[in-house]
Amino acid sequence: MTSGHETPVRVGVFGLLGSGNLGNDGSLEAVLGYLRAEHPEAVVDALCGGPEVVAARYGIPATRLHWYGGEYRTASRAGAIAAKGLGKLVDAVRTAAWVRRHDVVIVPGMGVLEATLPLRPWGFPYSLFLLCASGRLFGTRVALVGVGAAPIGNRPTRALVRWSARLATYRSYRDALSRDAMRAMGVDTARDEVYPDLAFALPMPPASAPSGPPGPVCVGVMDFHGGNDDRARAEEIHRRYLDGTTRFVRALVEDGRPVRLLIGDECDAAVVAAILDAVDSPLVTAAEASSLADLMKETAAADTVVATRYHNLICALKAGTPTLALSYAAKSDALMDRMGLAAYCHPAREVDADRLLEQFRTLEKRSAELRRTLTERNLATARQLEDQFTALTAALFPATDHTHAHAHARQETP
Repeated sequence: MTSGHETPVRVGVFGLLGSGNLGNDGSLEAVLGYLRAEHPEAVVDALCGGPEVVAARYGIPATRLHWYGGEYRTASRAGAIAAKGLGKLVDAVRTAAWVRRHDVVIVPGMGVLEATLPLRPWGFPYSLFLLCASGRLFGTRVALVGVGAAPIGNRPTRALVRWSARLATYRSYRDALSRDAMRAMGVDTARDEVYPDLAFALPMPPASAPSGPPGPVCVGVMDFHGGNDDRARAEEIHRRYLDGTTRFVRALVEDGRPVRLLIGDECDAAVVAAILDAVDSPLVTAAEASSLADLMKETAAADTVVATRYHNLICALKAGTPTLALSYAAKSDALMDRMGLAAYCHPAREVDADRLLEQFRTLEKRSAELRRTLTERNLATARQLEDQFTALTAALFPATDHTHAHAHARQETP
């Protein structure tokens, strides 16, 4: 399949993968699906947060992202602080050595250029900077594919994110807001495209038979404490979110509705436990989802979905189920707008159970019409993601002979 040279293309995937976030792993899965279909000759491995999980689940060799094991625990003792500092130096060498072994490195989706959730500059932003700088140094093509970005207040974080983006060979974004944010941070985005989130490229699991009326409502919860700029109010924001969501679930149960609680990250399990504890009813159950495919199955079987995490929303919308977003960032509003459901967003920071119920009932009244809208939008999304993968092949695999199949991709405006 390769033309001109027989050595297979060495592709690395990079990110907080296999660390418990289903959305991140879903983006990885979509990229691996593309590589297996379009570039079966490529040799793929990962530098990631949870190498054991990635190796076991996706069958690719994987290396730990950080040399220091306690990277994401706050270091307080002198020894831990010293080890963390040393780890930063060791990681610079380890990352450079890993990047050098590859022709191409892909950062699949994920909000790698945003700080909508609490983030320290010397954590992932530093790792991403090391990756992109190493790529530039060794001539390895680094692609940030369908990533999320947002304005960043913290100056060191902003600087690292800006330099990472500038040093990357290829960039595309999962919404226009992300591209605008990078342009505002001083990155030249003239050649950067916007495509739907990579998770929309995942295959839909087979539909299960609909359950009798009234059907279940999926409620996707999140261990939500606000964003980077809300650290001082984190507990208050969390309490208000949990209280409002619990009252909403209780109201559904009083209406005789079965409720399925969904998570999108292992850390959300505590919120599920708190709601189960507060609403003691056999009508409320928790789904055991370990992948976006599991979440899609759950949301496809529901009458309606109310969800917080961005990738829970994606699963519900891709399944074609009418959805209400408990929105914690502009990316959620943009996604809902793109899929024709802009009217059904509710602020996660200010959950008002009564108003949420009102919005929920309006959504259910329009269910049939919204399902038709979602079917149309999903067809358009699938076509746009085909274009994303075509563009990626043109940018990253110029030596592979895809010209006959994808000639139009080469004629992109310069």
